[in-house]
Amino acid sequence: MRYQNRTVDRAEHYGRAGIVLMVTLVLLVVLSALMFTLSIRMSAQRHRDKYIIDYQTARYGCDSAVKYALATLNDINTPRLISRPNEPDFSDLFMLDEEQYEQLLAEWNIQREDGLSTDSELSLGGGLNAQNFSDLASNDVNGFYDINDPNSARAFGDSNDSNIRTVPGPYGPPWPYITEPVELEIGSAKVRIEIEDENAKYPVGWLMMDDKSIQREVTAGLETFCEWMEVNEVQLDLLEEQFERIKEIKPFKIDFKMITKVVRQPVSTPKTKTSTSRTSRSRVRPPAMRTVRKTISVDEQVAEQSADFAKLCHSTLLDTEMLARPIVLSETRKESALKYMGMWATRKVNINTAPRHVLEAAFAFGGDADRIAEEIIQRRRIKPFAGIDDLRRELFRYSDSIEKSQKFITTVSRIFTIKVTAASGVAKTSAVIGIVKDGKKVKRIAVISS
Repeated sequence: MRYQNRTVDRAEHYGRAGIVLMVTLVLLVVLSALMFTLSIRMSAQRHRDKYIIDYQTARYGCDSAVKYALATLNDINTPRLISRPNEPDFSDLFMLDEEQYEQLLAEWNIQREDGLSTDSELSLGGGLNAQNFSDLASNDVNGFYDINDPNSARAFGDSNDSNIRTVPGPYGPPWPYITEPVELEIGSAKVRIEIEDENAKYPVGWLMMDDKSIQREVTAGLETFCEWMEVNEVQLDLLEEQFERIKEIKPFKIDFKMITKVVRQPVSTPKTKTSTSRTSRSRVRPPAMRTVRKTISVDEQVAEQSADFAKLCHSTLLDTEMLARPIVLSETRKESALKYMGMWATRKVNINTAPRHVLEAAFAFGGDADRIAEEIIQRRRIKPFAGIDDLRRELFRYSDSIEKSQKFITTVSRIFTIKVTAASGVAKTSAVIGIVKDGKKVKRIAVISS
């Protein structure tokens, strides 16, 4: 009997100990889960706080660099074209895969080692180049790197290293840059400034012109461009639908004339002493209006159209992700249709700076586009065209085609974009500013921030 009681007591004891152990384990699991959840929330909160600080730093750096770039542009002259008779041409790089591109650079290096000199330093104009851009920035307390200083390799790499050597564009730096990209630090933010030639790209405004007489040529030029850039038929149809939708909002114009509008303006009246009582305040009337005739110049109309279409083309009406799909992607190059499309309401293509497929799209308005493009590419390497009359003299066999395409081509770029990218920690911001430059006069089109 006693043995049985001891057995029962022992069983009850072990049972109570097992219950206590189970409760303890459950509590430990719950506490561990709570601690894990709390640590995750604290970590997430730290990451959010860190991102907010990094974003504010990057935003400040980006805004400061934008102000600096716009201020210094007023002191810079017309972009300078260079001669490139013995160097690879940039016109067909968009269709070279990485293996073909590396082979081109290797052959170029062999030619240089054999003593084949180049004339790339021959200046054909005045001043928007890396030298004077960095000179203007040399007194900045944040420390613009002088890209002509050998010590600036930390910003751009060693220019003599064959592994990073790039084919020079019409201004010297790789297409479509008109200056070497500039890097600097503002606080803890690393900032990069790039200036691109928008007249060297295919103007998407042509697709939104309300002129049925040249619709066939516009379509032919677009198809030529898209064929070069490997845009398939489905994407092409979608692209045409999107631009047609934008055209319904506002058609694109090529030709402008000075116009006079009738507008209403408030009539300024002399200030009189009025009572401050409640009765007098309730009797305040809106200012009187008068009708006046206002003359709007061509430049004002062009600027207004440029601002409107820059906003429309950078809106959700256009699927830029489809256009940004890379057809060539490597550490040094990214080729896509978007890279070669002018989204800033350009009306003309600069024949001195545009690549082959953009030239062919421009001369689709006159015919013989492929032959004219080839002639231009070969001749401008030695000496850029001074004007359309110079083009006619050099390519007199194609004078009729040039005449039909005249209002769509130019030899001087007027529209540029300044892209500023700032990164701090995990945060990154950017801003693209479209500008119209006429000599030393700079007018802002719009600012697109992200």
